[in-house]
Amino acid sequence: MFSQQLIDDHVIMSIIGNLPPISLMIFTALVMLTYLLLNFLCSVCDPLEPPMAATRIPYIGHILGFARQKFNYYVDLSQTTGLPILTIRVPGAKMYIVNTTELIQAVQKLPKKLAFPPISAKFANRLCGVSRKARDVLAVNVNGDGGDWGLNMEATHVMKRATAPGPGLDGMNRVMIGIVAESLDGLIGEGRENVEIGLHMWLRGLITMATTESVYGPRNPYRDVKVQKSFWEVESQMMRLLIGILPSVFARKGIAARRRVTKAFESYYAGSDFKDASLLAQARLEVNMKHGIPMKDVARYETVIGVAIIVNTAPALFWLIFFIYSNPELLEEIRGEIEAIVETSFNEDGSSTRSLDITNVKKKCHLLLSTFQETLRHRSAGTSVRIVMEDTLLDDKWLLKKNSIIQMPGRVIHMDSKIWGPDVADFNPRRFLKGKNIKRPNPAALRTFGGGTTLCPGRHFATNEILAIVSMFVMRFDMRPVEEHWRLPKSDNTNVTTVILEPDTDIDVIVSQREEVGDGKWKFKLSDSKIIASVVVEDRVDS
Repeated sequence: MFSQQLIDDHVIMSIIGNLPPISLMIFTALVMLTYLLLNFLCSVCDPLEPPMAATRIPYIGHILGFARQKFNYYVDLSQTTGLPILTIRVPGAKMYIVNTTELIQAVQKLPKKLAFPPISAKFANRLCGVSRKARDVLAVNVNGDGGDWGLNMEATHVMKRATAPGPGLDGMNRVMIGIVAESLDGLIGEGRENVEIGLHMWLRGLITMATTESVYGPRNPYRDVKVQKSFWEVESQMMRLLIGILPSVFARKGIAARRRVTKAFESYYAGSDFKDASLLAQARLEVNMKHGIPMKDVARYETVIGVAIIVNTAPALFWLIFFIYSNPELLEEIRGEIEAIVETSFNEDGSSTRSLDITNVKKKCHLLLSTFQETLRHRSAGTSVRIVMEDTLLDDKWLLKKNSIIQMPGRVIHMDSKIWGPDVADFNPRRFLKGKNIKRPNPAALRTFGGGTTLCPGRHFATNEILAIVSMFVMRFDMRPVEEHWRLPKSDNTNVTTVILEPDTDIDVIVSQREEVGDGKWKFKLSDSKIIASVVVEDRVDS
């Protein structure tokens, strides 16, 4: 490649060198004029708009920066400029980057003027490849300006109701803990002392099955390993599908994989009995049918709903387990917390049964919860997005122009030393603990689940799932890496459409039964689903 670059440069310089003097002058003038014009266009800004963030290469400089640094580009941009909000220009769009919790909350208070639904509908249509009819139905009152009706508004509301604390969440939790218990019981196998697994891949498989079984019931399409594999192929090609430039060429594998998952869901919906599916699955089907969405398009939409219910939980669980097991002192402290709430009973044959109540984990395991929240802060890179529906004055100060895009990068907030202190780059499992001598961070600064009207509706289920797996895993198993030392995997290749950073490489580990707990059975309990882990500010009831 290096020699080819020399050849290319030599050829270019030869062409320029052989130009007649007048042609060379014209060529140079055109290059300079183009540069100056682009530089001018990329710096033109209304005086009331957020200041423009300049780049050395106009028009495409920010794209190159993001391609090079990915999620950390906005962090560097924020720290370099020191601005609470700034403007950048990229081909085809003007973007406002919001860098403070105060302005993020100001944006969230204007959901009709600074809207998410038009963006989510556009992305959903592109990702799912639905028909023109489905796109037209979804576009009706998409932003809810005419009230809480229309497919987009109603689908959002039924998802929130079905996943809120109550009967819908209870049903999903019961199925989930059953799948988790069965998986952990069979992890090592009869007569074996240990088992070697790829930690991330094993956890991803567990999350995929525990989540989809809880949503779709006994006829879950993801029971077919080929469907699982196809879904993850779709996930790996999401950015290509979203960009939409010649998808049949550049996203060919993603389209083929999407077709296979869609076909599985067509078979699923061809069945007549959904009483064993979750209230979430039933409600989604009902609202789609109410608005006349063709069944093929219902299947297409459901193909990509897995992105919302699966994709981010698996890496969040991986990082949490990594941080706990790579710190022996932390592991023992968390085990002590959980041990205190484990209930032991003895059967007639003298064998023991240990019960772990997930409600008590959420109520009493404060260090585990703090470690979980710190994992979300340290490992998340999601960006909340809005479109400006009309010229809007934000916080009585900043003019946001119609049709511009607003980005609120969570990583900018999560890496802000003014919020989190000088150790912001470190993983501090005690950062979220309550205490007289502990200064607690602004609760609105944890952005992993979003906020406002777009707060993730599945946060309660995801939290229950992660805490259930982690708490039972640390009580039952010891684990060490095959390579003897725990090394934090890089996450440079994370899909930019995900919220939680994904490990570039897996960690091969050896898992063994803890000698301290001996033989006996383990089981989950779920005594009160209305008790939630207040991970985000919207769920807090304390001061």
